[in-house]
Amino acid sequence: MSTVPLPAPPSASPMQRSVTADANYPVDNPLPHVLPEGQNAAPLEVMGSTASDKVVVIMVGLPATGKTHIAKRICRFLSFFHDIPAQIFNVGDYRRQLCGPQMPAEFYNPENKKGAAARVMACDAALDDLIEYISQDGIRVAAFDATNSTRARRQHILKVLKEKDVRAKKIFIESICDSDKLLEENIRKVKLSTPDYRDVDMEEAIADFKQRRLNYEKIVHFVMNLHTLSRTFYLTRHGQSEYNLLGKIGGDSGLTPAGTEYARRLAQFAKEQITITAETGEVRPCRLWTSTLRRTKETAQFIDHSKIEFTLDNGERGDWIQLRRQERRNLDELYAGICDGMTYKEIEQVYPEEFEARQADKLAYRYPRGESYMDVTLRLEPLAQEMERTREPVLIVGHQGILRILYAYFMGLDRKEAPYVSIPLNNVIELTPHAYGCHEKRYCLMMKEEMLNDGQDEPVTSMPTHRENRESIMVEDLVISPTDPIMNAPSC
Repeated sequence: MSTVPLPAPPSASPMQRSVTADANYPVDNPLPHVLPEGQNAAPLEVMGSTASDKVVVIMVGLPATGKTHIAKRICRFLSFFHDIPAQIFNVGDYRRQLCGPQMPAEFYNPENKKGAAARVMACDAALDDLIEYISQDGIRVAAFDATNSTRARRQHILKVLKEKDVRAKKIFIESICDSDKLLEENIRKVKLSTPDYRDVDMEEAIADFKQRRLNYEKIVHFVMNLHTLSRTFYLTRHGQSEYNLLGKIGGDSGLTPAGTEYARRLAQFAKEQITITAETGEVRPCRLWTSTLRRTKETAQFIDHSKIEFTLDNGERGDWIQLRRQERRNLDELYAGICDGMTYKEIEQVYPEEFEARQADKLAYRYPRGESYMDVTLRLEPLAQEMERTREPVLIVGHQGILRILYAYFMGLDRKEAPYVSIPLNNVIELTPHAYGCHEKRYCLMMKEEMLNDGQDEPVTSMPTHRENRESIMVEDLVISPTDPIMNAPSC
C-alpha cells in the first residue's frame, strides 16, 4: 500500500495542547476521511447556543394526551444537547404522595370539594419545589406537568409565581388528542402502568380513567412542534469495513466480504421486520438515513426501495418510495484529524500525550484538527429534532461514535456515559420512546463466529473503571461481551 506523509499540525494558542507531528512516521491511510471544507475544518459548522433567561414551561391538557411525554422530551433535549439544567415537576407524583396512589375518578370531579382541595394542595407543593429549583443561580428550565385545564388553575399558578417574585419566562403548552384510537392506545400503554392503576383490572381501569378525563375542561389551543404518536428508530453500525479489519480508525474504506454479507442480511431484516406493522402485518412507510461515508452507503446497498401507496392524514392517497436513502452529513463518524487512518497502538506510540488525554476525558477530548464527542453532540442536535418530529420508523445506518450519542439521548443517559456505550457490529438496536422512558430491543443478524477478527478494540483504559465489570448483553442465544474485540470494532 502507498503511504501518506503526516501533515504538520497548525500552531497552537497558549490555551491549546501542544501537538508535534512526527513527520518521519508514515501513516498507512490510503482511504482517508476527506472533508469537503478543507483539512483544518470540522466536518460540519457547529454552533452552540446560549440561553439568556430562566423558563417555566406549564403543560396543559386532558389526561393521556402526552403532556408528560412532551415535557420529558423538552427537558431531555435541553439538558443533553445544550447542557441546560431542566427538571419536571409532575403534580401527579405529589398527589400520590399526599393522597395515595389509587384514587377513583370521583376524586377528580370538580364538585368534589375534598378532592379539589387535595389537588390544590398537591399543586402548591409541586409549585413550591419548582420555585425553589428555578430560583437557584444560573440558567435553568422547569416544566410544571399537570392538566392545568381550568382558567382558574392557570391563573393560580401565575399568581403564585408572581407573589414569589419568580423572574422567569412562562410558556404554556397544550397537548390535544381527539383520536379515540390514539387515546385508547395511550391509556393502555402508559397510564395503566402507573401506580394509580397497579393491580387493577384492565377494563375497570380504562373505564375509570376515561371518566377522569370527562371531569376536566378543554382550553385554548397552543401550537406544538412535538407529537405523541408512537414511532420506532432502528440503529445499526455499518458492516465490517476494511479499516475495521486492520484496526484503523476513521478513513473512508469499503466493506469486507463479511460486511457485505451483513448488508444483505440487513436488507432482509428491513423487508421482514422494519417495513411490516407487527400488529396488522400491513406494509408501512419507512425512512432510511446513512452517513455520506462509503461504508454506510455500501451497507444499505441491498435494501429494497419499492413504491407503495399510503394514506395521508387528510385521507388522500399518495405514493411513497420505501426506505429511500438519505445521506446525512450529521451522521458522518467523529473525525479523528491527524490520527485518521491510524491504529490505537500507533496513536499511543506516536502521540503518547494525545493518547493519555483522550483516556482521561473521552467526552471532551478533541483530536488535533479533528472533533470531540461534544462537537459531534452539537452537530447531531438538528438531527435529533428531526427524529422527534418524524412519524415513520427510521433505519439509521451509522457509525459507533454517532450511534452512541443518539442512543444515550433517547435512553436518558448522561452525556458523560455516551462515549462508553456498547454498539456492536452486526446488530440492530430498536428504540421506541414513550412518556416514561424508551423501550429497547436488540437483534443480532450475524454471529461473531462468522467473522474474522476485525482488529483491536478501543483501549480498555478508555472505559470508566466502574464499567469494566459490566455484565454481558444477552441477545437471544448470543452473549456479547462489552470488551469483545470482534464485535466492537475500532471507533473514534
